[in-house]
Amino acid sequence: MRGRVFAALFWKELISLSRETFLAGFVVYAFTVTVYSQATGLTHDLNNASIGIVDEDQSPLTERLIGAFRPPQFQTPVLMSLPEIDPDMAAARRTFVIDFPPKFEQDLRAGRPTEVQILIDATAMMQAGIGASYIQSILSQEIPRFFNSEKSATSATPVSLVTRIAFNPNLESTHFSAIGAITLNVTMLAVLLAGAAVIREREHGTLEHLLAMPVTPLEIMLAKVGANGLAILAASALSLFLVVRLMLAVPIAGSPALFLLGVATYLFFTGALGVFLATMARSMPQLGLLFILVVIPLNLLSGANTPVESMPKLLQYIVQFSPTTHFVSFAQAILIRGAGFDVVWKDFVAILAIGGAFFLVSLARFRAQLEAAG
Repeated sequence: MRGRVFAALFWKELISLSRETFLAGFVVYAFTVTVYSQATGLTHDLNNASIGIVDEDQSPLTERLIGAFRPPQFQTPVLMSLPEIDPDMAAARRTFVIDFPPKFEQDLRAGRPTEVQILIDATAMMQAGIGASYIQSILSQEIPRFFNSEKSATSATPVSLVTRIAFNPNLESTHFSAIGAITLNVTMLAVLLAGAAVIREREHGTLEHLLAMPVTPLEIMLAKVGANGLAILAASALSLFLVVRLMLAVPIAGSPALFLLGVATYLFFTGALGVFLATMARSMPQLGLLFILVVIPLNLLSGANTPVESMPKLLQYIVQFSPTTHFVSFAQAILIRGAGFDVVWKDFVAILAIGGAFFLVSLARFRAQLEAAG
């Protein structure tokens, strides 16, 4: 009998959510358009940067160096004269300008010190910093290759440095940004939907109707958390397969099923948090203010934007008590590094323990509010 009552409550919550066209549309928008735009719009890669070259040497070496700046990182280099530098930089026609001095190759062959001037428009700060590293890397690699190619054998070095990049060999920021967008949206929307469900009942006057029915506060809360969590879980799965894997072509290294199991586990905490905030708020605007004060810090300190290891020591200990930190940790481990349950089980246990404790606290406050209303 209790199972039928809970199923009826669960179905009621799904119908209520489907009738809230704005919220339902917002969920779809957040897990499709927002994930795609966040992954492609804000990039940490150098792409199609404009570059000018002033070649005062006009030697075989500078010819080779000019040819090393290629798409997609750079546009085709534009040969310039010295008087053209300042007007082009002022008009933002060039982000980078490289000036090779006269007798550049000759001085290098003779072992004399020489300098290459690199002018950078740092208006776009991120692109300027990344581009400077690219230019330095290209020059430091191509100059030795040029001179070594003229010898029958290269001189042996005592140390050979070989760099191997794991999990994201091409250093594409889309891989990281897309996964991060999903994890952030899961937290925000799960809290918002669960909180809005309680506020909606209070504003429509149907909360009193529930109190007159043979249902318990636990059943009401579980129905709200479960129904709204199911909607977020379905949206997460569609976003992972349709947007991340299909549209963005981001490889999923680990098990999507294990990730979705972790999402389902985490949703009990976020749903309980939404109900808890709704018991403190009297209207949707108040819920929105509480949402900003609580959920945004949770996301900022989760490790999705800044690694936990880069935070101050005290803060590193504090965020370990946040299920959001463990959620981001296992999501990145599974989807990016291909970790299995044997690696992420500690995060699952932490979410269950902390989330379960908070669920009980939220249930106690929800029960107290219902008793006060009754």
